[in-house]
Amino acid sequence: MGAKKKAGKRKSGGTKDKRLGQRQWAGSSFAGASFHRSQVVGSGAQTNTINVQGYAAVPTAWNALPKLPQEFTGREDETAKILSLLEPEDGACAAVGSVAGLPGVGKTTLAHAVGHAALDKGWFTGVQLVNLRGYDPNPVPPQDALEALLRALGVAADHIPPTLDERAGLYRSQLDALAREGERFLILADNASSSEQIRPLLPARHHAVLVTSRHTLPGLGARLVNLHPLQPDAAVDLLRQRLEVADPDDRRVEDEPAAAEELAALCGYLPLALQIAAALLADDPYQPLSERVRMLTDAGSRLGGLDDGERNLRAVFDECLTRLTHQQVELYRLLGLHPGPDISTPAVAALTDKPADQITQLLRQLVQARLLIQNSQARDRWSMHDLLRVHAQEQARITMDGGRASRRRLEQARTRLADHYIRHAEAADTHLRSAGGPVSELFTSREHALAWFDAERENLLATTHTDLNTHRETARLGFALSRYLDWRRRLQDLLTVHVLALTACQVGGDTTNQAGAWSNLGSSLGSLRRYDEALEAHETALRLHQQTGDTRDQAIAWNNLGSTLGSLRRFDESLEAHETALRLHQQIDNASGQADSWDHLGNTLRDLRRYDESLEAHETALRLHQQTGDTRDQAIVWNNLASTLGSLRRYDESLEAHETSLRLHQQTGDTHGQAIVWNNLGNTLASLKRYGESLEAHETSLRLNQEASDHLGKATSWSHLGVIFAKVERYDEAVEAHQKSLRLFRQTGYIKGELSALNNLGIALAGLERYDEALEVHETALRYHEADDTLGQGIVWNNIGTACRGLGRHAEAIAAAEKAVAMLTQEADWGLVGEAWRELATTLSATGAAQSRIEEAWVQSATAYSRDGDHEAAATSRAHAESCAT
Repeated sequence: MGAKKKAGKRKSGGTKDKRLGQRQWAGSSFAGASFHRSQVVGSGAQTNTINVQGYAAVPTAWNALPKLPQEFTGREDETAKILSLLEPEDGACAAVGSVAGLPGVGKTTLAHAVGHAALDKGWFTGVQLVNLRGYDPNPVPPQDALEALLRALGVAADHIPPTLDERAGLYRSQLDALAREGERFLILADNASSSEQIRPLLPARHHAVLVTSRHTLPGLGARLVNLHPLQPDAAVDLLRQRLEVADPDDRRVEDEPAAAEELAALCGYLPLALQIAAALLADDPYQPLSERVRMLTDAGSRLGGLDDGERNLRAVFDECLTRLTHQQVELYRLLGLHPGPDISTPAVAALTDKPADQITQLLRQLVQARLLIQNSQARDRWSMHDLLRVHAQEQARITMDGGRASRRRLEQARTRLADHYIRHAEAADTHLRSAGGPVSELFTSREHALAWFDAERENLLATTHTDLNTHRETARLGFALSRYLDWRRRLQDLLTVHVLALTACQVGGDTTNQAGAWSNLGSSLGSLRRYDEALEAHETALRLHQQTGDTRDQAIAWNNLGSTLGSLRRFDESLEAHETALRLHQQIDNASGQADSWDHLGNTLRDLRRYDESLEAHETALRLHQQTGDTRDQAIVWNNLASTLGSLRRYDESLEAHETSLRLHQQTGDTHGQAIVWNNLGNTLASLKRYGESLEAHETSLRLNQEASDHLGKATSWSHLGVIFAKVERYDEAVEAHQKSLRLFRQTGYIKGELSALNNLGIALAGLERYDEALEVHETALRYHEADDTLGQGIVWNNIGTACRGLGRHAEAIAAAEKAVAMLTQEADWGLVGEAWRELATTLSATGAAQSRIEEAWVQSATAYSRDGDHEAAATSRAHAESCAT
């Protein structure tokens, strides 16, 4: 027995013996008591007034609360919420609270913690416990629970009446008598499975009842507290504290923090699972946490590794099924076939082959049993706790191994589910294609289709990985996902899906679709800037399409090949490939394909600095796309057209074209396209020296890329921001922006992006006169440049010259500048050549070189700028040359 706690609102008068077991109130003696209209009589007959004979005193159990485990943690908010409803109020009715949650989530321990906290506050005289064993094969009936409570309250066994109603009446009378004495009790009714077990235990007033259950018990009228698994930090803390209880010197959690976090995640942050894992670790004090993680991961089933000999999580979950109906158990097992993290009601209907309204009722019953979670925002979506999902998957496997009929039934269910996903994905994909083609009526619009894809993405990706699929199903789903994943810039997912689809075509002998699978693989590799691999994939696709003789597919393959060659700076080959694609599209009178080819030609012609031809190509592409009415394709062409106008230094027209592109991308909801245009818009604004607006544009691009989790896009946006920061001499911010860009490019493995970020970082450091650091960064970039990348090396040598000049190492600065001039001249990039000659002239001036040599450098700079069409820069260099002559 624990020590008695003083009630928060005790009556003050009268002298009483407070020693436990010697109280002289109704619990031990009813002498002189009168119970009006009570059903409690010795014979069981009902009368209006009963005079009760006094009996000898019986010891009472004031406080049956056990000690809290030392590792109890992470439940501060839940404890406070429950305490708020238990606080005593004058004349108040009985307070009734219910804690509901899945098995092993810590409902009982939380209830005990609340009891201790309430006693510490002086709100209750004592706490009475009754374990209703609601999920055992033989739950405790309410009359037995009442008997236990009456005994705890001091009623002798031979004075407890036999029937449920009599015991309930005596129990309420006892509590009422206690209330009149100023006493208040908290009744903890643990592990209830139904409201019927609880109702007879509810007092009329003054006292409080706290119930724990796996069910919500909606008929009870209690204040409900849904208990969820622990937060990750609290779960790790539980592991640490539990290990320290066994051995205060155990530092494994501190020594292996990452492994501790992974172990907590594998336990689903479920207190029971965490306690079992901690017990196993305590039993093997030399086992590293990482080894325990591997054991749980490699076991094939995490549940098998969560058994410490006394507690078995699988057995706890198995017990849950015994309380379900046959239909509920069947649904639970079928949900184990679903490979994704959540499932929609229509998908469950397909899985079960039942109408959605009928299956919703069963789903809700599993929610009430705490075996399923209904999404609070999207009410037609359902999920399981990780460990319950593992258990459901086990149950599905056991059922499939139970015989041919069972296996066939579950395989048919899985086939229905896969067909549901494939049919809807293919239907949604029709809304992402170019305008003019047929679209499925399953979706009302492109926005509707994208919303469905967004909601089902993880499930669709998981379905492509399941080994229960046929090869044809995997390939179909992979093709259906391609446009969506590219639209949302889920590039790594896109690559994985394309690899799976290609493998499925090869293994399944699907020669018809292999060429398309190779083409898709090449596109995803290109999006990840893996251009050499992309080139090989597109060449393979082209050969296979040539074997089939399909002109349209060959034309598409040539376009893809040309774009990849352009990314590899093999511009002449790229031009030839796009011209071939254009001829093939013209042969079959494919207007949309011709438009794409003209647009690609325009990009390559711009790379070759054939700007007038590039502009004409983009204008042709735009006219053709306007005829087909595809808004997204028009947006892309307007953006490319704007870039060519910018190369022609027609910045006002370029700005207008970018703004048109942006409006069209906004109409289609293409956030990736918007992010690209905002970056280009920012560059054009910078060319117009509207730097404030330029920064805003790049910041908008960054925000869009962050929302889309597009790492390459974020890296690019940070890079552009850094360049503009440097232009307005905000060098500290420029350094920070380029460092972020560098980290992101490294994460994505895009070497050229990393080299660009290094160069820009070096320029920003030089702006801060941190020339040693700038030189080190530029030399790092130079080491990573490929030997045949003359243009890239020329840019780096130019920046090295600047850094050396800042360090006063003039001879090295001159040598670096001369290398830069030679390399950039070889590449015929006259804008960069003009800049390199300008840097050389500046360095020569700093060294006190002959005026004729300095003048020659400025003249060469002016000439190069003029060839590039940058007449403003040419005039500035020419003015410097003239000043040398005078």
